[in-house]
Amino acid sequence: MEQKKSKKIIIRALVVLCVFFIGVSVVFSRFVYIQAEKEVQGQDLQTLLEARWSQKKIIEGKRGTIFDKNGEVLAEEIPSYTIIAILDEKYKNRVEDPEHTAVELSKVLEMDAATIEEYIVTGMENERVQVEFGPRAKYLSYETMKEIEALKLPGIVFREDPRRFYPKQSFASHILGYTEKDMSNARMGLESSLNEYLQEEDGSISYQKDGKNRRLVGAEDIIDPAKNGDNVYLTLDTRIQMVLEQTMNQVEEEFQPERIMAIVANAKTGEILGMSNRPTFNPNQYESISNYTNFTISSRFEPGSTMKIFTLAAAIEEGVFNGNDDYQSGEYIVDEWPIRDHFRGGWGRITFEEGLQRSSNVAFTILALEKLGEERFYNYLHAFGFGEPSGIDLPNEANSSIVRGSKSELATTAFGQGTAVTPIQQVQAATAIANGGKMMKPYIVDRIVSADTGETIIENNPEVAGEPISEETAEEVLELLETVVTSEVGTGRPYAIEGYHVAGKTGTAQIPNPEGGYLEGHGNSIFSFLGMAPAEDPEVIVYVAVDRPQLEEEEAGSTPVSMIFKAVMQQSLQYLNISPSETTGIADKEEKVVGEVVGQKTDDAVEVLKDEGYQVIVLGDGSQIKEQYPQGNTKAINGERILLKTDGEKFHLPDLSSWSLRQVYALKEMLQLDINIQGSGFVQSQSPEPGSVIDEDTKISVTLNTDTAGTDAGKKSAAAENDEDILMD
Repeated sequence: MEQKKSKKIIIRALVVLCVFFIGVSVVFSRFVYIQAEKEVQGQDLQTLLEARWSQKKIIEGKRGTIFDKNGEVLAEEIPSYTIIAILDEKYKNRVEDPEHTAVELSKVLEMDAATIEEYIVTGMENERVQVEFGPRAKYLSYETMKEIEALKLPGIVFREDPRRFYPKQSFASHILGYTEKDMSNARMGLESSLNEYLQEEDGSISYQKDGKNRRLVGAEDIIDPAKNGDNVYLTLDTRIQMVLEQTMNQVEEEFQPERIMAIVANAKTGEILGMSNRPTFNPNQYESISNYTNFTISSRFEPGSTMKIFTLAAAIEEGVFNGNDDYQSGEYIVDEWPIRDHFRGGWGRITFEEGLQRSSNVAFTILALEKLGEERFYNYLHAFGFGEPSGIDLPNEANSSIVRGSKSELATTAFGQGTAVTPIQQVQAATAIANGGKMMKPYIVDRIVSADTGETIIENNPEVAGEPISEETAEEVLELLETVVTSEVGTGRPYAIEGYHVAGKTGTAQIPNPEGGYLEGHGNSIFSFLGMAPAEDPEVIVYVAVDRPQLEEEEAGSTPVSMIFKAVMQQSLQYLNISPSETTGIADKEEKVVGEVVGQKTDDAVEVLKDEGYQVIVLGDGSQIKEQYPQGNTKAINGERILLKTDGEKFHLPDLSSWSLRQVYALKEMLQLDINIQGSGFVQSQSPEPGSVIDEDTKISVTLNTDTAGTDAGKKSAAAENDEDILMD
C-alpha cells in the first residue's frame, strides 16, 4: 500500500514539476519575445520608456515672409496674443470680480461687457479652470495686449500664438492672397500658389529626465531643427503700388464703378511693378471678402479700341498701312450688316492716320478685311500672345476667347469687339510695341530665398515670349500712338502728362447684355487706356480699365480712367528717375492760366485772349465784358474756346459744331437758355441754325455724339465702340 502511495506522490510531483517548467518556459519565452520585439499588447515599450524618462519639445518654424522688390514687408508672421481668464480657486491669480473684469475688458475689445461676463460666469458655474472669450479676444496685437495688461486685472493672462499679418492692409491683396490667422490654410494668391515654399516645418528637441521631470545632467540632447519657410521677393514696387491703390480708392469712392483693373509693368523686362483690383479686401480681415477674383489676370472681356494697337502693328509689319491714304469714314457694310464709327455720321474722307487718332472702327475694318486678310490677321493675334495664357506666375490665369468665322467677326475683332481677352494679355502684347518688337513674358516673383541659409532657390529673369514685329514697326507704331494723345482730334488727349511724351490707345468696350445685344446708356461700358511712356523709348506700361462708372451726363469715361493713369504713370516715371522730355507737348499747354477780362472793353478782351492762343466766342453786341468762361485765373488748354458775355441785349446763336458738352452747359448758364441736350461728347447738330437771334424763350436743340453704332439686334456685334473718353475736353 505504501509503495502505491509513494508512487502516486512521485507522479504528482513530476506532473507539478512539468507544469512548473512549462510555465517557466512560457514566461521565459514571453520575456525573450518582449526583449526582442519591445512590444506588449500592441504598445511599444521603447516609446513608453522614452516617454517616461525623456521630454520632447516642439521647435516652431516660421512661415516665410513676402517682400516687395525693395525689401519692404508685405506679409509676415508675427506674435499675437489670446486672452485667458483663470477661474480656479486654487490659483492665487484668478478672476475675483467678473462684472468689473468684463466692463474693463470691453473698453479695449470690440465686445459687449455682458458677453464677456457671461463667458466668465458660465466657466465658474461649470468649474472650469480657465476660459477664453471667443474670436474677438484672439490674435490680438502687441499694442492691444499691452493696453489690457496695463489694466492689471486679476486672473487675466495671455497666451502667445503666431499669426499671419499684412502690414499694408488692402495693399496688393489679390496678388498676396491670405492665410487663415493661425496659418493652418493658405488661401488665394501667392500665399496659396507658393505655399510649398512659404510653409514652415516644425522641429523638436528631446532630452532625458528623472522621476521629478528634471533634466539629467550630462545627458545628450537630440535636436531635430525646424525649417523656416522660404522668403519671397516680388517685382512690385511699393511706391508705385501705393499710388495705384490710393488713386483707385479715390475713383471708387467718387464714381462707384462695378470694377477697376490696373497693371503697371516694366516695358523692357515684363516685371509687374503694380497690380490692383476693385473691389479689394484687407487680408487681415478675410472674413469680409466680397471679391475673390484677380480681374487683371482672371477676367476676360471685349477690350474695345485698345485692340487696335495690334491690328495697326500687323498692318505696318505687312507693309499694307499707309497713314496718308484716305477712306470714307462713318459706315462700312460687312455681310449686309453695317459697322459704324462712334461718330455715327463719320468725318467724311479722312486719312488712316486720322482714323487711328479718332478711333475709327471703319478704318480698322478696312485694314483687317481689305489689307491684311483673315489668315494674316489671326496669325498676328497669335504672335502677340492672344489665344493662350501669358504664363504669369500668379494662380488662376484665364485665357482669351478669339472669335473666328465670318467676315463680321474678323472685322469686330480688329477693333476690339466680339473677341474677349484679359488685361495681362494686353500688357504682354504691348511690351512688343514698347520694346523694339520683343514681347516680354510678365512675371511678379523676382526670387525665392531660403530663410535659413540665404541661398537663392528660384530666380526669375526677363524672358522673351516672342517677336511678333520688327524693331522698325514698333518704332512706327509708337510714333502713331503718340499722335493719339497729341493730336487735336486724338481720343487720348485726356491722358497727356506734362513733361513726358505718352503713346497709347483708348478703349470703350461694350458689355454684353444677358438678354441679348449690349448694355445701353451713358456709362454702361468698360472704359480703358493702354499707355506707354516716354513714347520715344518706353520704360513703363500702364493699363487701366474702369467698368461702368457712375457718370454725370457731362462726364466722359476718360475722367476716372485718366485720374488713375496720369497719377500712376507720372509717379512711376519719377520713381524710376526718368527725366522729363526737353520738348513740349500737349500737356504743357494745360498749365496755361486764362487772363481775367471781366470789365474790360470787348475789343481789348478779344485781342488779348486771341494773342494768348484761345478761340474767342463773343456773346452779344455789347461793348464791355460782363462774364467769361472759363473764369479768369483758371487753367485751360491753349486753343480752348473762351466764351465772353457782353453787356449787349441782342444775342446770336454761335456755331456749336464740335463744342463739348461742358461748353454747351456753360453757354446755357451764361445766357439762361432753354437748351434740349441729347447725347454726350461733341456737338453733331443744332437747331436753330448758327447766327439765329435767340433769347430766354428760344427753344434750342443740340445733339452730341451718342452711342448709336452697332448691328441690328440678334446678330453678333459688328457694333462700333463709343470712344466716349474723347468726348469731353
